Amino acid sequence: MISRINGHSEEHQKLEAAYLEDRKQLIEKERKLRYDYSFKQSLSPVAKRACNIVVKLRSHESETVWGSNGTGADDEFPGMMFTLAKPKIKTTKLWEIVRKMPKGALLHSHLEAMVNIKWFWGVVLDTPGMYMFSDIPLDSQTAFENAKIQFKYSPEPVTGTPSDIFSSSYEASNLVSAKEAAKAFPGGVFTSSSPAGVDGYLAWLESKTTITPEESLKHHEGIGKIWAKFQSIFMVLNGAIWYEPIFRKFVRHLFEKLYEDGIFWVDLRVAFHMQFQEEGTGRILPKTEVLRVFGEILNQYKAENPEFWGSRIIWTSLRILDHELIKENMKECIEAKESFPEIVAGFDLVGQEDLGHSLHELIPELLWFKQECSKRNLEIPFYFHAGETVDEGSAADDNAFDAILLGTKRIGHGYSLCRHPHLMELVKEKQICIETCPISNEVLRLTASILSHPLPELVAHGVPTTINNDDPGILGQEDSGSLSHDYWQALQAFGNFGLGGIGSLARTSVKFATYDDHMDLESKVRLDKLALWDSKWEEFCAWVVEAFGEWEK
Repeated sequence: MISRINGHSEEHQKLEAAYLEDRKQLIEKERKLRYDYSFKQSLSPVAKRACNIVVKLRSHESETVWGSNGTGADDEFPGMMFTLAKPKIKTTKLWEIVRKMPKGALLHSHLEAMVNIKWFWGVVLDTPGMYMFSDIPLDSQTAFENAKIQFKYSPEPVTGTPSDIFSSSYEASNLVSAKEAAKAFPGGVFTSSSPAGVDGYLAWLESKTTITPEESLKHHEGIGKIWAKFQSIFMVLNGAIWYEPIFRKFVRHLFEKLYEDGIFWVDLRVAFHMQFQEEGTGRILPKTEVLRVFGEILNQYKAENPEFWGSRIIWTSLRILDHELIKENMKECIEAKESFPEIVAGFDLVGQEDLGHSLHELIPELLWFKQECSKRNLEIPFYFHAGETVDEGSAADDNAFDAILLGTKRIGHGYSLCRHPHLMELVKEKQICIETCPISNEVLRLTASILSHPLPELVAHGVPTTINNDDPGILGQEDSGSLSHDYWQALQAFGNFGLGGIGSLARTSVKFATYDDHMDLESKVRLDKLALWDSKWEEFCAWVVEAFGEWEK
């Protein structure tokens, strides 16, 4: 009660009681607007117990792991920058819980950036016939920092000394054995303390193909610089990923790690501008062969792991390309859909929104695409990136308008959507799901930390929302396919979520996955998947109660 003074009159006590009732109703009225409200209201008794346990654990760890009131360091706080928090995340009980939680479906992820980079480069060095080349000799620290390096498979042995690439005599684009170059890697050139040999080589490659902790924290350098590094990474990775034996191992490894992380379905965005090399011959295969091989790996994995529901690919083009190249890519997407309808789930445009073509600039091509699909009796829905920007009123900010008008089924990121009250009403009305990616938005400098991310605003306004990982292999999560890091961030940072809140978003991911082309939210397959997730959620909540029951007291 508010009153702390003895002897208040009966009239005064009635006023206090009326005020408290008005306050309760006001809070409840606002809570009813939240997207996670109905799910929280429907929680079973055991789920409510699990949620109460997590509330207590979160409060305890906020003070003892992060806060200055307990054993936590004075300069650390709940919701601090991900790169700085990461060393402690896995020491917490909340991590144990989030790691075990059934996350349902992963809706926003880019295949090329999904696996642990150390694992990936180990596979590359173990694959016969893999070569590297550079645009400049790697003969100075500046060259190691700025060189544009690439990888490819060659069926024919390449003569020459592997150490040539590390000397001024190296001729640009000459192939050098990746494995032998690793052995010949000089020490003290990448950094003054970098080791020689394979360890130094792998450390250098890791720095070229991840956003380093130091880079992620330099917010004063702005978004453009971090995006330039981010996009340069794919050029280094692509030549190796798209050699068939490596691709097969890559996809299999990814499915394994997703399933371990409580993900049963994944929608993977893939940029179809690759050169897919055939095993053994190195011959460049049609892009549709990527889909064929992907389907083979998926079917084999599902046969061995029947509780893994599956995966589809959202075909993507690069928004930085000129209009004709984008239209040609659209034609390839349509042809691929005709050949592999069960794998191609939709179409999107990727790349930095602030620099690439806006959706408005591409309206002629996008309307042509819709018309051509209709002529061929094909359903290829749009799943547009939109609003991944901090610029208010810019063309990138306006992408959300065009995405909705063009009939997008989901919106990737939707970071700027909260600035548009009418659009938020439209996405609720049209049931357009927002694919938020908290760690990605932080590392790529849209927000300084999770605490200022728009995720809670979207949920508070009743917008269909999910949590996704975007590019965990190169943004710092390190664990292949990990979605647990993003869920942990949301649970630790936002007090109104709790276990029930993030559970609601996981269930939403199951509701909006691409099981069918029409995104029929009442389809039998979708309802069946929701029932499966509900069962796994109850099992998980029972485990929380059993494993952490002492926290109920």
